[in-house]
Amino acid sequence: MPRFRGHRSKGVHDGHAHDEAEAQEVHPEFKAETVRLVRESPKTLAEIARDLDLTDSALRAWVDQASVDGGHGGAGALTTTERAELVRLRRENEVLRQEREILKKAAAFFAKEST
Repeated sequence: MPRFRGHRSKGVHDGHAHDEAEAQEVHPEFKAETVRLVRESPKTLAEIARDLDLTDSALRAWVDQASVDGGHGGAGALTTTERAELVRLRRENEVLRQEREILKKAAAFFAKEST
């Protein structure tokens, strides 16, 4: 089996992310090719994960997410695009909350100053 180079980020060592902040996205092409390999190879998922220096759980998550993205997910399962949008909206919501708090404090400050 060919060894893939460049699929791991700097924050991943020995196939394990040592800190969630260090873990970075893996190339989508690598994920897609690896999922295809799991689906088409006579090897087990665990064997493929070991060959590619991945954890079983990470590879299983990729296969499951690929099924959801392919329209075969269960009720409530989010596609990769939907997950990305959810992350973006949550970040935007947090910024809006912070801005609202700043405006509330400014309004209170100016109301107090005008009396």
